[in-house]
Amino acid sequence: MKTNLTKQLFLSLLLLTLGVTVNGQTLTNIFGAVRDADNGKKLAHVSIMATGSNVATVTNEDGEFLIKVPKQTLTLTISHVGYKTTIVPVPANNEELQINISRTAVMLNEVVVSPEYPFQLVKRAIAKIPNNYSQKPELFKGFYRETTMKGRRFIYVSEGILDMYKTSYDESVNSDNVSIIKGRRLVSTKDADTLGAKLQGGPVIPLMMDIVKNKEMLFNEEELSNYSWQMDAPVTINNRRHEVVRFAPNRVTPFALYYGKLFIDSETLAFSRVELDLDMENSDKASRFMLYSKPVGVRFRPKELKTIINYQTTDGITRISYIRSQMRFNCDWKRKLFHSGYEVVSEMVVTDQAAEAVRIKGRDSFSARDSYYDKVNYFNDPLFWENYNIIEPTISLEKAVGKLRKSVAKSME
Repeated sequence: MKTNLTKQLFLSLLLLTLGVTVNGQTLTNIFGAVRDADNGKKLAHVSIMATGSNVATVTNEDGEFLIKVPKQTLTLTISHVGYKTTIVPVPANNEELQINISRTAVMLNEVVVSPEYPFQLVKRAIAKIPNNYSQKPELFKGFYRETTMKGRRFIYVSEGILDMYKTSYDESVNSDNVSIIKGRRLVSTKDADTLGAKLQGGPVIPLMMDIVKNKEMLFNEEELSNYSWQMDAPVTINNRRHEVVRFAPNRVTPFALYYGKLFIDSETLAFSRVELDLDMENSDKASRFMLYSKPVGVRFRPKELKTIINYQTTDGITRISYIRSQMRFNCDWKRKLFHSGYEVVSEMVVTDQAAEAVRIKGRDSFSARDSYYDKVNYFNDPLFWENYNIIEPTISLEKAVGKLRKSVAKSME
């Protein structure tokens, strides 16, 4: 059964993003957008990687990206679920890249799939985790962002650079930790924008949401038995065929379960992608999962909690690479006619790996109980990120930051 710690850490996803810095090297800034080659639609959450390195980012909600790569980088590798992996040359003279990627067709084998096959496939993939995932400590750099919207307005934005230390996949996630290198935040100065319900969260989320390592979330015998399993049509990820297993709750439990999909590499049986959708049928269970605390007189009404977890395989080792979560809920105040709708979106992309896995010291480690909100200052330095890679803000977020800056400056006059 899930522990309280796991629940509290998972429910707190507020908008996460990971990025990277490249020290001691001349960097080139590359701007661009990625589109579907057939319909011209811009694609969000596409992986952009400097070929032959670990430097990477993802496209934003507008399908656009900014990546800072070593000057000697010659090409970028573009990959996305269901699309052909594409390699494009780095443009000269800082020209903006317009990249078109094509969908891939997956050849279907004529196989007889028994009702037990999808469940047995998942169990085989779990058994292969020691072969597919790192068996030694690793250290990653990261860019972290969290945002909250009230209605159509952003009321909170924060960002930070962090180190993320991960032990072997044979060890518990409790052995992993993160530390904040630098951070900043903006928050609405309007009293009416105060979020009555408290969602616990912070930079430890990328550790706890590594579902392959944190097996108590899904990949243990007790949790697996709570679901029914069936096969979906296969897809292509990074030019490799992946089997898709869909799962849904098959029993009533004291806690909220998930609907979801697992994407499993057909050859290696590595988990490359996990999609989770928290069951909202019982609002009390969903609220206990998502909500940490709330003021008296506030009614919390959960609407949605969707999460995507991606893994990237390089040199035969699969590592967590990207997380995105979307949480929607309403807060109703007694004696008020209207309720307030909130949306919290979280994403995290691992973009670099240190040559040496140096353990983060205890005094520098960020605790699950630490509040990121209380540890960082206001946005006030246009060169804050220096050479660190970040995920390019969407147009709406960029405008929101400008408005929040003005409101903060006005309140301090």
